[in-house]
Amino acid sequence: MPSAKPQSLSSHARYVPGYHFALATMLLVLLVWSVVLVVRYPRWESLYGLLVAVSLVLIFWYMRSFAVRAQDRIIRLEERLRLGALLAADLQPRIPELTVEQLIALRFASDEELPELARRVLEARVTDGRAIKTLITQWRADHLRV
Repeated sequence: MPSAKPQSLSSHARYVPGYHFALATMLLVLLVWSVVLVVRYPRWESLYGLLVAVSLVLIFWYMRSFAVRAQDRIIRLEERLRLGALLAADLQPRIPELTVEQLIALRFASDEELPELARRVLEARVTDGRAIKTLITQWRADHLRV
């Protein structure tokens, strides 16, 4: 369930404890244990266990990366539409110049702050997402991210 807590630069990261901490730790332990078994007892069964552990780690990694990539594409579309509605006419043709990383960072800016911040990002060629987030003074929370 989304959190209603206010977000800021220091508190906007989202961690799901069961996924990011419990499952990641279990998979890491399984992988290390499987390597130990292959080294100590080099049999087909231990090699099979290592292959299963590596497969599970890859599933864990790609499951997250595919979801984040899809989310980034949605954010890109959403922010381009938002910028199209909020930017002055002279800046609208420059919307395609913004990279996905810039758009992802700009999504946290309030509607009131976004036009001027987008201008600053484009004119100063600020490309680092964290640097853009530090420029935001009126944070717009995103509780629906993956």
